[in-house]
Amino acid sequence: MVNWDMAQSAKMAARGAALDQERMREIYQFTARSLETVRPVPFGALIVNTQTGERLMRATNAVMRENDPSAHAETRTVRLACKKLKQPSLAGYTMYSTCEPCAMCMASALWARLDRVVFGATIGDAKRHVLQIHIPAKEVARRSDMRCVVEGPLLRELCNTLFTHPNMQKAFRSWSTSKAKTSK
Repeated sequence: MVNWDMAQSAKMAARGAALDQERMREIYQFTARSLETVRPVPFGALIVNTQTGERLMRATNAVMRENDPSAHAETRTVRLACKKLKQPSLAGYTMYSTCEPCAMCMASALWARLDRVVFGATIGDAKRHVLQIHIPAKEVARRSDMRCVVEGPLLRELCNTLFTHPNMQKAFRSWSTSKAKTSK
């Protein structure tokens, strides 16, 4: 009986890992489409039902487009998902993000009661290109009264290509938050 339970657990874990990779690739591809627009962004987020994997909402960073420093992909996705559900709770849902959520975005995920946050690139990866708050998402979650599992990095190298794409590099030079502008 124990061996059957362990085999079932292993199968479920493998299925979960495959779904995580599939969803991360999905948000990567969605975000990568922005690289061919006039306002490319490397940050995208996707919220799915934790149990079924059904997609609820996705969005990219819109800080420059909306002139709103809080319009990060994760916070926008949380707002849009809550609006769609007509409730402030996203309990029962998982967020996939192309980059580790900053402290603001992780706080939003916690307040929304997300079950999990799975990220691609790390804050350290992002900090090479744009200003960051240097607090890991896991640390924000650990210091919270709300429970949320934070996992990552997942497909880190793939998600890092969003930052290094030539069109993104060109855009970074024009951002007020870029490392190149602020280090002069």
